[in-house]
Amino acid sequence: MKDNFGQIKADVKRLHTQGVNLLNAMRDEQFPAQMEQHFTTVLKKDYQEFKKGLPVFKAAYQPWYSEAMAVVKILLPLRYNDFLRLYEKPKNRKDITKDNYVIEDYLSDTVVTSGFDKKVVAGPEAAIPAFEQQFHILAAIMNILDSSLLDIRREVQASLLDAELDKAAFLVKNKQLRAAGALAGIVLEKHLEQVCERRQLKISRKTITDLNETLKKNEIIDFPDYRHIGLLAELYQLCVQNKKREPEPTEVADLINGTDKVLKTVF
Repeated sequence: MKDNFGQIKADVKRLHTQGVNLLNAMRDEQFPAQMEQHFTTVLKKDYQEFKKGLPVFKAAYQPWYSEAMAVVKILLPLRYNDFLRLYEKPKNRKDITKDNYVIEDYLSDTVVTSGFDKKVVAGPEAAIPAFEQQFHILAAIMNILDSSLLDIRREVQASLLDAELDKAAFLVKNKQLRAAGALAGIVLEKHLEQVCERRQLKISRKTITDLNETLKKNEIIDFPDYRHIGLLAELYQLCVQNKKREPEPTEVADLINGTDKVLKTVF
């Protein structure tokens, strides 16, 4: 398993590096003048030499996407649908705007104009934020590779249980305490993120602690809820980061039950 783990880390690191190159290629294709100025005046580097190492986005993206999609599905399943959404054209989309322009539009050179002067409403540059988000989702996996989250896929098939918290409870029964706590924490993190997004709250970081602070600052939760979520965040960190001791079954149970309570009471 150590060899498999090492291979997974190497693959994710490779995809991360390829993602950086793809993002730079995309920016260079759309804003070459700005990129050149940044490299020559700010970074003091040879721009032409830099360009030689960039891939052609349209040629290199699909292989990267196929592999990255599989990695996200296994290691960060709660962000899998988000990852797909950033690529695929929405089925019920009526009009193409900068806000719903996706990477699939970019690959087909979709440009939307309006008026007699053919003013561009949405063009390829609008896909850059979509790919940036895909890249950040993949980059997040780099931060959890040293946790027991990897045990989730190995021990339990996703189809065995309907809910993520049920999977966590199943893992507890099988004494996979760190994996269970990691999964429960991700469920909590995703829920708090959705609450913030639904209430249109600005968030800079998406950790449980940061999301908890945002909800308290905006008076979405009171102090008891804030304190409760803070304790859950501590239990989550114990499961994924603390190597000095193993989490107790009661602590993981508290994390799972506490997360279930937050899902039912914090909207």
